[in-house]
Amino acid sequence: MSVVRSHSSPLEFKAFGLTTEGFFILVELINCICAMIDNKKIIVVMPAYNAEKTVEQTFKEIPFNIVDEVILVDDHSKDKTFEVAKKLGIHTVIRHDNNKGYGGNQKTCYEAALKNGADIVVMLHPDYQYTPLLLEAMIYPIARGLFPVMLGSRILGKGALRGGMPMYKYISNRFLTFFQNVMMGQKLAEYHTGYRAFSKEIIEKLPLHKNSDDFVFDNEMLGQIAFAGYEMGEVTCPTKYFDDASSINFKRSVKYGLGVLRVSLSYRLQRWGIAKFEIFEGIKK
Repeated sequence: MSVVRSHSSPLEFKAFGLTTEGFFILVELINCICAMIDNKKIIVVMPAYNAEKTVEQTFKEIPFNIVDEVILVDDHSKDKTFEVAKKLGIHTVIRHDNNKGYGGNQKTCYEAALKNGADIVVMLHPDYQYTPLLLEAMIYPIARGLFPVMLGSRILGKGALRGGMPMYKYISNRFLTFFQNVMMGQKLAEYHTGYRAFSKEIIEKLPLHKNSDDFVFDNEMLGQIAFAGYEMGEVTCPTKYFDDASSINFKRSVKYGLGVLRVSLSYRLQRWGIAKFEIFEGIKK
């Protein structure tokens, strides 16, 4: 972290009309503005859909002492998400002309982040289900070279059920995670969190365009990361389930679960050399 430290005395600044108190306030402001992590550009991307009621609260909790820029992609919401985002002064706000789906939204997010020069990209849902107050914990391990990927896990600790996760989702989460750990040779606490951070290398090297435009995009991406041999770190993350937080219904959850099983089996079959699948083609370990 590069921090500005002043070697001048408060008296030297009195010529500019600054009091001693004003001098120290100025130094703190400069330190805050310049406290970037190893000169890496940090961009938070927010894939948004009908998030007008929660995007402001989410945005205002982002620690801008380390985050350089925010990109929000509105997936053709039916509410005023786009207008609210623009009013908040979010650096880049993109609106899809038609609904491209959750995975399609992420593809636009990551493409825009790379175009804007991101070194580290954090996906933060604007529905306030995941707290922005954990951004430092998500970003620093990547910036320091410990992990190229960080996941905010709802399962580590007791945050999931305490935060209101429906029991059927908790049980299916545990089963699917166990199955995927066996099939992919990993030891993750969960694969299904929407709170993720990546080094730009991950986004540049993976064939994300081959992934689904639906919710299973998340799982396909983690499958590709594991297939490429990248390590993934996790941090415990409290979560909130409430009326305005986005959540897929039971039917979509079943579809997602079947997609997860497909990704896991595809991974194992390609590892064994029995079959080949497009999402893993061209990925080198």
